[in-house]
Amino acid sequence: MLLLHQTNEKVSVLKQEEFGLEKELQNFVEKNLDELLHLELVKTEFVIENYRLDTLAYDKENKSFVIIEYKRGNSYSVIDQGYSYLSTILNNKADIILEYNEIIGKTLKRDEIDWSQTKIIFISQSFNKFQKDSLNFKNLPIELYEIKKYENNLITFERIRGRENSEDINLIAKDSIDINKVSKEIKNYSIDYHLENSNEKIKNLFNEFKEKIEEEIPEVEIIPKKVYIAFKLNGRNIIDFKLQKSFLKFWINAKKGQLNDFKKLAKDVSNKEHNGNGDYEFNISDSNNINYIVNLLSEFLKKN
Repeated sequence: MLLLHQTNEKVSVLKQEEFGLEKELQNFVEKNLDELLHLELVKTEFVIENYRLDTLAYDKENKSFVIIEYKRGNSYSVIDQGYSYLSTILNNKADIILEYNEIIGKTLKRDEIDWSQTKIIFISQSFNKFQKDSLNFKNLPIELYEIKKYENNLITFERIRGRENSEDINLIAKDSIDINKVSKEIKNYSIDYHLENSNEKIKNLFNEFKEKIEEEIPEVEIIPKKVYIAFKLNGRNIIDFKLQKSFLKFWINAKKGQLNDFKKLAKDVSNKEHNGNGDYEFNISDSNNINYIVNLLSEFLKKN
């Protein structure tokens, strides 16, 4: 990828610079954790058992803990290290909660945490082919991000993704104690998981919404969560879908008063507990208003 700087009609290639040490990279990410990964910093250099975890973070959306490791070299296995760290976290839940409560100053209870969404993130200036190919498994609670620094204070931050329709890590690694333990507790949710308990009419309705949103907002990223299917733009939820048996429930992530819903299709849930993000809740059972709703979403995004 070439990054270019334009001056009048001439362009020049921006030169790549280096983060000097892992600690420099770590400091940068931790100071910008919400902007980069939408996580809350709990502890830097968290020591547990025989491991020193670079960053312990908390994911408010998933109500789960996240480990972040920073790497300069590439002579390590993200699978082996990742599952060892995840297994250690799951073996020491009480210590993790205590650390959060003492540092953040809140009272987080064990049953408030979704341990099935625990994951580890590796951040590096580059990964080799073997490490990237390690992502070509289903149900992998591991994410890789490449971060690059260029002159003129330009930073790129990109998630590396594996191939779709890959094999399940649980079937391949039956003899690994760490993988078996982690796989019993951690679950990656899929769109099919959410489609299972709904009828064909609502499944088709969801797919119509999905196709229309992808057509209108090509950059959207679809990430199934435990409770809903999140549609994200630049890492932020814009609309969350929850398939019911006889209707489609979803939330547009806008504050009360920000959406020009002149048809009054949405409920105001600004003062009510609800699963998705935003103050606007829709319950739709047919496709009559798909264009109207997607246009509402698109207009809101352009303004905000």
